[in-house]
Formats: sequence, C-alpha cells, structure tokens
Amino acid sequence: MDFTPTEEQAAARDLAARIFGDLSTHERLTAAGTGSDAELWKALCEAGLPAAVEDIGLLGLVLLLEEQGRTTAQVPFAASCVYGLLAVSAHGSAEQRERLLPAIGDGTVVVTGALPEAAVRVGGSGELSGVVPVVPWLRDATYVLVADDGHGLWLVRTVDARCDPVELTAPWSAGRLTLDGTPGERLGDRVGGSDAEGAGKDAYDDVLATARTAFAGLQAGVCAGSVARAVAHTNTREQFGRPLATKQGVQLRAADAYMDTEAIRVTAYEAAWRRDEGLDYATHALTAAWWASEAGSRVVHAGQHLHGGTGADLDHPVHRHFLWGRQLDAYLGCGSEVLQELGALIVDGEGDA
Repeated sequence: MDFTPTEEQAAARDLAARIFGDLSTHERLTAAGTGSDAELWKALCEAGLPAAVEDIGLLGLVLLLEEQGRTTAQVPFAASCVYGLLAVSAHGSAEQRERLLPAIGDGTVVVTGALPEAAVRVGGSGELSGVVPVVPWLRDATYVLVADDGHGLWLVRTVDARCDPVELTAPWSAGRLTLDGTPGERLGDRVGGSDAEGAGKDAYDDVLATARTAFAGLQAGVCAGSVARAVAHTNTREQFGRPLATKQGVQLRAADAYMDTEAIRVTAYEAAWRRDEGLDYATHALTAAWWASEAGSRVVHAGQHLHGGTGADLDHPVHRHFLWGRQLDAYLGCGSEVLQELGALIVDGEGDA
C-alpha cells in the first residue's frame, strides 16, 4: 500500500490548507456561533474542492478533512461529501447522479446524514415516519440521507420535513429531524424484493464505513491542531524561569498525544486507500473509527490539560478542539460500540482478507 498523495490530492490539500488557514480564524469562528460560516463554504465551493472529491477519492477527502480539523472550520464539508457526493456517486441511479452530483459539487445542494440506523419506518408508498433527535449540519442541508429500520437509504428534502434547531457542545449547526408521512427518494431507486433489500444493506454498510473513515480523518486534524496549540503554548509559557516544554512530564504527555494522532491518521489513510482501490475495508474503517474515538478523546484532553488554567477558558481556541474531539468521539459509534462491532465482524468471518 502507498499512502503518498497523488499530484491532484496534494494540490487539493494545499489549497484547502490555505483557504482554511486564511478564513477559519478564531474571530470568525466566534462570530459564527454554533452555525456554519457561509463565506468560507462559498470560498471552498468556488475553489472546486467539494467537486474534486469525485476525482481524488476518499483518501483525498481525508486529506482535506485533516485541514478542516486543524482549524475546526464550521462548514458542512465532511457531511455533504460523504452523505451526498460519495454516497450518490457510488449508489445512486444514473438519473440521481446526473441530477444531484453537479449541484452537490458546486455547493448549491448540501447533504447531511441521519446515520447510523434510525427508528424510521417506511410506508407502502415510500413515505417515511420517525424522529432522529440529532442530525449534525441539518440546519445547512438541502437533503438528509436517512437510514430506515431495514437499512434502506432514502434522500429526504429538508423542506418536506420538520427540522428544529438543536444545540450541541460542538458548533455543528445541528437539528432534530421529524418525519411524519414525509416523501422520500430511495437512493439508487431500488424498490421491492429481496434483491433490493440486500442491495440496500450493502449501500448502508458502505456509506457508514465511508463516513467513519472520513470523520476519523477529521478527528486526526482536530487532534493535530490541538497538539500544535499545546506545543506553541508550552514553548512560550514559562514556569520558574524555564519554558514548560522543557519539563519531562510535559514532553511525555505531548509525545503520547502526537503518537495517538499519528495512529488515527494512518488507520484512516489505510481504510480510505483500500476503498479507493476497490478492496474490502469494513474492518479497517472500524479500526480507524476506534482510534478516532479512543485516542481522539485522550489527545484533546491532553491538549487542554497542557494549557493549564488557560485550557479552562471557554473562549480559548483550544477549547474548540476539545469540544470537537469529544463530539467526534461519540459520533457514528463510541469506542466500545465500534470495538464490539469489529469483534463480531471478525468472529462471523466477514472481516477483510
């Protein structure tokens, strides 16, 4: 395996780093509150970065999400690319791909996802009923990808559903989704029959594994940003006439956080690379998700702890990394849940070769 970025992936990553670095500043994030930064999202779309994911693949997306995570940029980039662009590209019908992909790529259509599986029921005519208490980036979305209780995937227009704002600790523009006989569009336009059920389960498993891999990449960036802030702080903050970074305890804590961040990054890279190469990657996606949850929580705690009393300031930039890290710890399954799922997959003999 070779995780070296292609020329196109490297160019997209560098462009993303420049845009996020220029526009996702502490002042702009503070002004955005818990919502998204519309100007930043417009800049990313005008640069063609969401559309580029079709060409640079999941590994390329992971590289872009690392840059978003470093700055905790408040845009629906991960959600729209995973639940929209990649999901429709891989599992949508020809008509859905032709109709939706250009609009998702230019940012005029934003997609988010109500995954993992939700308590959503499907009526005989394809109407959906149920409640999803929290859907990140729902307030920004044009469509939401909903999983029903049989693992079928449905695209629902947010204007047809009830979407109530919900505040999370992390500023993810979240909402509560209520479906009450709401019309839905089956992803792939497959309806009826056992073959459709099997195809739906395959699509659900692939989209969930893709999401876990992508958000692990986002967590790697969040952690890298937290570590970078901790290093800068401990190199400039002095105690008894010496920088905090010269103390062995600080060095060990920072080193552990760095190694945990690298573990998240490399497992996300491997899962993404395998998907792009057409290889089985179910266990690899779960492994990346486990590291993102367990190690990610350790890293953002360490980053805040290494700031000392400053880390307790809710207005300090490092606190934003802490909030993102804790939310990503639980999103799409916390560490213990993911580990149980991974163990069951291995025992059942369905793990990757």
